[in-house]
Amino acid sequence: MVKIDDTDRRILAILQRDAAIGLDALGDKVGLSRNACWRRIRALDEAGVITGRVALLDPERLGLGLTVFMQIRAERHDAEWLEAFARATKAMPEIQSVYRMTGDLDYLIRARVADMKDYDRLYQRLIARVPMGDVSASFVMEEIKDTTELPL
Repeated sequence: MVKIDDTDRRILAILQRDAAIGLDALGDKVGLSRNACWRRIRALDEAGVITGRVALLDPERLGLGLTVFMQIRAERHDAEWLEAFARATKAMPEIQSVYRMTGDLDYLIRARVADMKDYDRLYQRLIARVPMGDVSASFVMEEIKDTTELPL
């Protein structure tokens, strides 16, 4: 874990909400000069605390209104299957997150698709690339909270 102080935390909290904020405005919010903010951001970048800057897009406006969580049980538990599964899921842009889980299921996938037909196409492509033990899906009816912000 990297050591950061309260000022770094305030900078990071602001950048998580708006990475496009100017250095002058950021400095005003945290009580530092533009150059002091820039040095701290550069140090946080170099330490690997900041891993990238992105634009967050509205999936509804882009025709990707359906979020699906796919629960996967692996057909096999060996390195070859895992490599094929990782390769397949990383190559599918609809798949946003893949987690290896403890408990009853092996993997949890979060994907964004246009509709049920689009989900079926994703499902068919995935099972064609990697043999699955079992796949079930849950569809989001209402998104109550979805954030990229980490609690600082």
